[in-house]
Amino acid sequence: MGQDGAQEKAARRAALRNEYWRTMTNPHNHLRGEGGGVFDTGLARFQAMRVNHFEHFKPTGRSFKIGLFTVVIPIIVYAKMMKHERDQREQQYRTGQVSYADRRFKFI
Repeated sequence: MGQDGAQEKAARRAALRNEYWRTMTNPHNHLRGEGGGVFDTGLARFQAMRVNHFEHFKPTGRSFKIGLFTVVIPIIVYAKMMKHERDQREQQYRTGQVSYADRRFKFI
């Protein structure tokens, strides 16, 4: 960015800063119903985009795979691991490999 570009950028920033302060310090904003704040169109568009995102969602194979690999498969794998571990512990209890005094959750 050359010297001219930097000066133009500084001039734009100064103009925007002056407009912002003029808008924020205007004592008559309440007459227009603005409530004393500056309406930022960019922020309003961003918030509207975030709200409307799910209304325009189109399920695809990629989104299905993402949901499958991040939600469904981990739950199934964890359930199978827990079932296997509990079955092994139950087998040890039934065959007498673990004494009653050493068992976990013996009062439940």
